[in-house]
Amino acid sequence: MVGMMAASKAGHDKLQVYVIVKEEGDFVYLSDGRLKPIAKPKKKSKKHIQIIKHQVNEELASRLVSGVRVYDEEIKLAIKLWNRKNKEEDNV
Repeated sequence: MVGMMAASKAGHDKLQVYVIVKEEGDFVYLSDGRLKPIAKPKKKSKKHIQIIKHQVNEELASRLVSGVRVYDEEIKLAIKLWNRKNKEEDNV
């Protein structure tokens, strides 16, 4: 799941899009690069997220999995590109 995008299904951040940066048992750690930076990701139960069938670019995903440093700007860009792509598909 690390490197996949997810939307929150419950809580005050409902419908917010994040990137999964870590997985631990029944929980995942989410970052949006802005309010929840990679250094302090949001801990959320797996049952409270909806996986989005979209993975961030392969290089970024492999760096997240291997533990290589990832910057908040990269996370923000991945979410921004996904939002732009999603908005274009809605307009078609």
